[in-house]
Amino acid sequence: MKALLSIEGLTVELATRERTFEAVSDLNFRVSRNEVLALVGESGSGKSMTAMAIMRLLPEPVAEITAGRIMFDGIDLASAGEAELRKVRGNRIGLIFQEPMTSLNPSIRVGPQVAEVLRLHQGLNAASARNRVEELFERVRIPDPKRRFDDYPHQMSGGMRQRVVIALALACDPDVLIADEPTTALDVTTQAQILETFRDLQASVGAATILITHDLAVVAETADRVAVMYAGRIVEETTTEQLFAAPRHPYTHGLLGSIPHLSEEAVPGARGRLPEIAGTVPALWALPPGCAFAPRCPRAGQKCTSQRPPLENVAPGHMAACWYPLGAPQ
Repeated sequence: MKALLSIEGLTVELATRERTFEAVSDLNFRVSRNEVLALVGESGSGKSMTAMAIMRLLPEPVAEITAGRIMFDGIDLASAGEAELRKVRGNRIGLIFQEPMTSLNPSIRVGPQVAEVLRLHQGLNAASARNRVEELFERVRIPDPKRRFDDYPHQMSGGMRQRVVIALALACDPDVLIADEPTTALDVTTQAQILETFRDLQASVGAATILITHDLAVVAETADRVAVMYAGRIVEETTTEQLFAAPRHPYTHGLLGSIPHLSEEAVPGARGRLPEIAGTVPALWALPPGCAFAPRCPRAGQKCTSQRPPLENVAPGHMAACWYPLGAPQ
């Protein structure tokens, strides 16, 4: 399928008083309509920075796109002017933030906040915008939407606020939807409800969706393809089914191995130790030469410590940045 959004060689630099370093380095991926691509990785891997770069919401001049293109419907968002970006943000590309209390204005009722997007991008009058917001609230399963329209954010539960944020992102039926940790800090029951709502709405809108998460259970339930990030780079990309069945990068293998599993041998009260990935994620300003994962990798050889591996095909439809991928002779 033709890509609706294409990221080509994207590099984002962060500048501090002490140093300048790459927070996202040479990123390449594509996402098509009706497809959910999950960006997976530990905190600090560059997932949210990628989302902010796509939306051109980086805190400049501290963070800056220094290379690459963000192609959306023939427009390079990386070099687009502010007037052009305003037509895209919140209209053709929607963003679901991970913390609704920071993305909703606490001093304004939630209904008018969503209505403002409709008035700005679609030119609706106050009455039409209110009707549309109430429809959206019902769509994201907010009970009694007419009454909830006039609630302030603090009057709603975390799950309800997250539904408002989803309604805000979907208000203009965007072509691309970016969901940044949409279930963070919610209890398990609410997470399940939000994910069910998210899947139903994504399918009905047919948007090209980027799901940013560190939760592999969410990935398994929601995504079509997965791109695994480590230290600002994509280290593996393939279909969700293939990733869980046969990961090829040692980092991905370690992530999957650290997921708790129930088994027939499990005994209530037994205390087993989960496998863990040795070592820690390196600081982005002090990455080792060669592969950034090499100091933690049980398969690392001399080549890994001196040469950075490219992201390349290791199987049909399966890419990995590894000199000695799993399933290949070492």
